Formats: sequence, C-alpha cells, structure tokens
Amino acid sequence: MLNIIVCVKAVPDPNDADKLKIDPVTKSLPRSDISLVINPLDSHALEAALEIKRNDDAHITILCMGPPPAGNIVKECLALGADKGILLSDPAFAGADAFATAYTLAKAIEKNGAVDLIFCGMASSDGATEWVGPEIATFLNMPVVTMVNEIVENAGDEWIVKADYEHGYRKVKIKLPAVLTVTRNLNQPKALSFSGILKARKKEIITWDLKDLGVPVENVGLKGSPTIVTEMTRLESRREVEILEGSLQEKVDRLIKILKNSGVVNV
Repeated sequence: MLNIIVCVKAVPDPNDADKLKIDPVTKSLPRSDISLVINPLDSHALEAALEIKRNDDAHITILCMGPPPAGNIVKECLALGADKGILLSDPAFAGADAFATAYTLAKAIEKNGAVDLIFCGMASSDGATEWVGPEIATFLNMPVVTMVNEIVENAGDEWIVKADYEHGYRKVKIKLPAVLTVTRNLNQPKALSFSGILKARKKEIITWDLKDLGVPVENVGLKGSPTIVTEMTRLESRREVEILEGSLQEKVDRLIKILKNSGVVNV
C-alpha cells in the first residue's frame, strides 16, 4: 500500500480580499480572523492522490499548518476522500516564511511515519514562492520534481512524470519516496459529494502543536524564518478613463488616434 501525504494550505478567501490586513509589526498576514479556503493548486495535489487511490491500494494523509479554523480545510479534504487529517496549529508557527513552513511540515512528516509519496501544489495563491515543496524534499533528503503536469507511469517504486520546463516539458524518472509539486494541468479536481461529507464526520482530525513535534521554538514561525520584511508600501492605482462617444466609425477613429499618440500602434 502506498502511503501518500498531501500538503495543503489554508489561504485567504479571494471573495474577502478587502478584509485582508498586514500586521504592522511582524509584516505578516494574520489568518485567524479571515475566511479561509484550500489553496487552489493544492486541490490538484489532492486529486492526484485520490486518482491513485481509485486505482491502487493507497492511504492518504492530509497535512496542513494554520490556525484552528484551518481544520475546516482538512475536514473538506477528508470529505473528498482522504483517510487521515493532521493540523499543525500553534501560535509559535505563525508568521512562518517558506523555509520555516517547510521545516515544520517536514518534521510532522517524520513524526507521522513511513511515506512513499508527498504531493504539494506548485505554489500558494498568497505567496507563490514555489519553494515549500523543494525545501520539504531537502529536509527529508528525498528527490523532487516540480511543476508536474502528468503522471506517465506509476508502477513500482520508479515513476515517470512530465513536468513543465520553460516553453516545453521534461520527462523525468524518479525513485520513491519522492516529492512532487503539481500544476493545474495535471487534473480536474472533483466536487464535494453529500456521501463524502457524511463519511468525513467519522474521520478524526489530529492536531499537533510545537510540543508534539518536539522542535525548538527558534526554528519555527517568525523566529525560524530567515526571510525578513523590513518595509511595506501600499501602492495606489491611478487610472484615467475616457469614454468614447459618437458613431462607431468616430469611436474607431478616436481610439486609433489615442493608441497612435501613446505609441502603442504605428499606423
């Protein structure tokens, strides 16, 4: 049986973007008072694991780091078909950059036990560093393939995957255990079902804090983050709008004149 871990992130709901605030002291994004949703690319990572489970014997563990409300994201993943949920939640974990996040997730993976495959979304919608997956692999001394868009062969412990590469793709053979970060082109995530929601009620979410992981507080969260934000500036968007009036031909002539004067077109 394949033991698969899917790392998911609870990110701010884009519908509540106007409610986002930056902590003026830590320069980080507090998540305890905003609506959270699953990071879109992580949905594709979960679907990749679920597709494997539909065809082979596999056990899927969801791993998420965040405030207590992020437990709802873990519960959603369980409703979609995952078998086990782990939430890493502790005030000490707050403010982590990609490095500290990867370190904390890696320590949780080690604590959870044997693993054959780790799926991550290529990037998060609120950070987009693309570093967490490769850094998890580094901490665990595992091979990693980033930007995977197709699993070509998945028999045995040597898999072949296709991954985006500049203007083409690369085909890579990788030996398990390994880390794969995926793109949205890999699959189409399935929607929640009523039966899945009912089944998820019987699945327990395990919560681990700093003490459970047994790691120094200096290595996690803001304290363990080498990335330092020294200053933040709010950008104001100022745009001038001109409404073109008149007949269709008059509008076209006016638009061409504007574009020509702006140097956009040369006619």
